[in-house]
Amino acid sequence: MAQTALGPVGVLPSYADQQLVERLGIDITVCEPDLVVGTMPVDGNRQPIGLLHGGANAVLAETLGSLAAWVHAGADRIIVGQELSCTHHAGVRNGRVTGVCRPLHVGRTSATYEIVITDQHDRRTCTARLTCAIPSDRRRRGR
Repeated sequence: MAQTALGPVGVLPSYADQQLVERLGIDITVCEPDLVVGTMPVDGNRQPIGLLHGGANAVLAETLGSLAAWVHAGADRIIVGQELSCTHHAGVRNGRVTGVCRPLHVGRTSATYEIVITDQHDRRTCTARLTCAIPSDRRRRGR
């Protein structure tokens, strides 16, 4: 099924069936100005030895942080991820992980977020930090 929106952001129709969040099974459960929360299954997102792939953690973190920046700047703005760092603390073999994104800095031209990812036992498995650029006066095209 083609995705028409991700949180407050409309997906451009020509890309509606190509959304990575759908392929990874990411669900956004909260999307508010100071809190964005999402979950993702381990199944389907594993590395060869059976653990949750670190790149899947990065996708979850960047998704949540980008949504937070869009909520801050306005869904019609262009938001560009500038820097992402992830520290993987523990492997996850089953269930779902939950990412909780909170702002560290929100400004006119940039926003930085901390994303804490935990397993189903509420154990921190990854800490990520994302900085997004918010280019001035640029609006999304192609709607």
